[in-house]
Amino acid sequence: MVKDLSYSKLNFLFLKGNHITGDIPKQLCQLIKLTMLDLSDNKLLGEIPHCLGTMPFDNNNLDPLLKASKGCFVEEYILRQSQSEQEKEKLRFTSKKRIDTYTGSILTYMCGVDLSNNKLKGNIPYELGNLTKIQALNLSHNDLIGQIPDSFSKLVQTESLDLSFNKLSGEIPSKLNILTSLEVLSVAHNNLSGPIPEWTNQFSTFDESSYEGNPFLCGPPLPKSCHPAPRVIPNDLDSDKDDDWLVDMYVFYVSFVVSYTLALLTTATALYINPS
Repeated sequence: MVKDLSYSKLNFLFLKGNHITGDIPKQLCQLIKLTMLDLSDNKLLGEIPHCLGTMPFDNNNLDPLLKASKGCFVEEYILRQSQSEQEKEKLRFTSKKRIDTYTGSILTYMCGVDLSNNKLKGNIPYELGNLTKIQALNLSHNDLIGQIPDSFSKLVQTESLDLSFNKLSGEIPSKLNILTSLEVLSVAHNNLSGPIPEWTNQFSTFDESSYEGNPFLCGPPLPKSCHPAPRVIPNDLDSDKDDDWLVDMYVFYVSFVVSYTLALLTTATALYINPS
């Protein structure tokens, strides 16, 4: 059980690739010095705590000798301490669908959240849009539902946003195309529908792979248009329809005359047989 963490000065929390189950404890939100959180590749259940969106995730919370102004997201790192001085860190860096290995104090340049490859459910908390300092947000491969929050348009420093392989629905918020730092976007394999945000700024750099697996999305760069051309009926088809209409009217008139004549004959015969 996670207890009170309000006195912790933890900056980095990496629990990737374990067998952790249960909900994400809300006590993690007490880690106000945290700049990176990686809980990916576990078996976490439940909803994403709304309080995660109230955490600073700000590099300025780091030691002044280590802090940096901007960075990206790391999956894991190893920090080793010698007797006399701190040795260089070794880390595997994952962002923009690429993994690299780095050494040195580059760890202080990183900030981001990775909750991918779990079994998280429910809606994406609107509050996550307040994480304006993070460079990467990965919520892929979960069971999240609902719409993509409009508040994500405030993720002005985010360079990589991955929401793929969930059950999200509705339209992609049009305001997302104002994110000028965004270099990688994936909303693939959801239930999204409607037009893709205007193909300007960074959105003009994303190809079909960012949206694949959403059959009801339309607009560039997808081949499906949101405004299909109206169907034009060829003139010869119009003529055929006119001919069919004339034939139908002819049949109607003939049938009417025959039916009326038979009715008169039947009446006359009945009166002849039985005049009374």
